[in-house]
Amino acid sequence: MKHDFADHLRRYGPGANAGSPSLPQARAYCRQLALTHYENFLVGSFLLPRRLVPHFHALYAYCRWADDLADEVADPVEALALLAWWRGELLQLYAGRTRHPVMVALAETVREFDLPAEPFLDLLVAFEQDQRVRGYATFAELLGYCRYSANPVGRLVLGLFRCATPDRIARSDAICTGLQLANFWQDVARDAAKGRVYLPAADVERFGCTLEAIRSGPFTPALGELMRFEVARARSFLQAGAPLVDQVPEAARVDVALFVAGGHAVLDAIERQGGDVWQRRPTVSKAVQARLLLGALVRHKLGLGGWRRPTLVVPPWPADAPVPSMLPSGSCLPPRAGP
Repeated sequence: MKHDFADHLRRYGPGANAGSPSLPQARAYCRQLALTHYENFLVGSFLLPRRLVPHFHALYAYCRWADDLADEVADPVEALALLAWWRGELLQLYAGRTRHPVMVALAETVREFDLPAEPFLDLLVAFEQDQRVRGYATFAELLGYCRYSANPVGRLVLGLFRCATPDRIARSDAICTGLQLANFWQDVARDAAKGRVYLPAADVERFGCTLEAIRSGPFTPALGELMRFEVARARSFLQAGAPLVDQVPEAARVDVALFVAGGHAVLDAIERQGGDVWQRRPTVSKAVQARLLLGALVRHKLGLGGWRRPTLVVPPWPADAPVPSMLPSGSCLPPRAGP
């Protein structure tokens, strides 16, 4: 377990006697967490309206704690127990009782924006699943995981901007799923070292690869074709959600555009390596990040509309997971599994 999180867990975890902080103290704690970790969740947050920043910090801190409880605790049994404790803290929040600094700050956010408990609880389902599940047989099963691990974050962000309509939620889900898939493909080797394989077993077999090759290599042309297919698949979700850029309030457009562009940039980095994510983890350079930010700002200031990519050429799609498509209602609904 990382030393810094071990210290936080000792001070604020189960059985701690730190007492309930004031709202300013709780917000300062969440702000510190946000400023000492670099995550996609906060990319472009300096562009947010100042009134929303403390609320984004609270959402981030909730996600940060849940993620650390799942990933920084070596024993899966202990991690599950801690995640159950974290769920209890959230349910106490919705019952009107808070103790943990994150929950004290989050309670104010939940009240002001009338945020439901479901997205917060869904995230915990994904973290718990990571303790029990080490691989996925089909892409449909993986989408079921993304429905809990990624999509709730976008829904909460829409809640902060008070624009969580069904159409926007559907497009947000597509973007969040695309970002999650991009992260999976970027971290195939890193996840395999932890005993987790997110590449669907059916796809691995379809391209003539093996799970053993996923876990340890060496890189082969077949693995390259598999990664090319998965990259195109992730792009299709990002592209399906891209119209959200022009559908959210003006204050959110640059950030949403950056999420979409950033996801494509990760996939571009994978493609530049020919899909070989085993020898070196693909990354997006600071220069590219700066160019994406500048491009999003310029397009916004000139009123050029949301970020777009050319029409995608997607490889043949397996029967278990159709490409996201436009529904008659005009909403883009990616395939979902689970309730």
